[in-house]
Amino acid sequence: MRRWIGLTLACLLAAACGGAASPTPGVVPLKVGLGFMTSVQFAHFYYAQQQGYYRAAGLDVTLENKSDPELITLVGQGALDLGLGDGTSVIPAVSQGIPVRYVATIYAQFPNVVIAKSDSGIATPADLAGTKVGTPGKYGSSWVMLQALLSYAGLTPDDIEVVLYPDYGQAIALAQGAVDAATGFANNEPVVLARQNIQTTLMRVDDIVPLPGPGLITGTSTLSAKPDALRAFVAATLRAMEEIRANPDKGLDATFAVDSTLASDREGQRAVLDATIAIWSGPYTETHGLGAIDPDAWKKSIDFMRGLPDSVVKADLSPNDLIDASLLPAR
Repeated sequence: MRRWIGLTLACLLAAACGGAASPTPGVVPLKVGLGFMTSVQFAHFYYAQQQGYYRAAGLDVTLENKSDPELITLVGQGALDLGLGDGTSVIPAVSQGIPVRYVATIYAQFPNVVIAKSDSGIATPADLAGTKVGTPGKYGSSWVMLQALLSYAGLTPDDIEVVLYPDYGQAIALAQGAVDAATGFANNEPVVLARQNIQTTLMRVDDIVPLPGPGLITGTSTLSAKPDALRAFVAATLRAMEEIRANPDKGLDATFAVDSTLASDREGQRAVLDATIAIWSGPYTETHGLGAIDPDAWKKSIDFMRGLPDSVVKADLSPNDLIDASLLPAR
């Protein structure tokens, strides 16, 4: 999952992140993969680490930065115990034999959106016909989301001009007028553009197809070997989310403790964090609690992705092959 400007996360101070040379007896080591760079969008993990919630639960947690495809492979291999992965990446990964399970929802609203300037006249998926749309590539969660929006309007990618920005410069292109619309994340590009006084309209996919947002994933072998440790990690992380939701400054300060360069733009980082907190919860989690996994939504997502061109989703794939709610706290 591409995220905010920052430095690569190595490890926090040993006392904060459990980075001792050898694990303390009776403490379970866990390696956890996040996005590919330090970001306020991972504040809940930093906060839980610094507050000692993981350590108090008997865990020696190391946080690492990985890209989404790499992360899912490493989790499946057991090289990482947990990772924050895109739900739309889990579906094809499991179909291709990578043994991972999605065990807790972090983004209850799908974060990927299509963005257009408010004065462009582009407000609905149907308005995209004949337009130039910037996106990093024809892969991943943004591409799945764009196809879902187009399908809803009776369109296909052939009805738009897809302009590729492998360097993730599509928001800059939108600002400069090089494209009419762009894919992005609700807690990233629109925030950046708003700070440039560029107002935008967002097209969201949730009401069309309830695609699963990023969540915690683990390997099936790790799930069998370390269920109690994984359960403790999930509970501590959800606790941190609740506390940051109540007081976002806690998340900001935890992030700045990891990367002090981000503190130079506290207002901008706060805007990103506020947008992130807003999509931690949705209708299903508001009823069932943070982290809850909606199996019906996963079934709809499987059916949609199975129908995409060049789909690798197996015909007999079901939510039971993808999700495991056993690590979530009892409600």
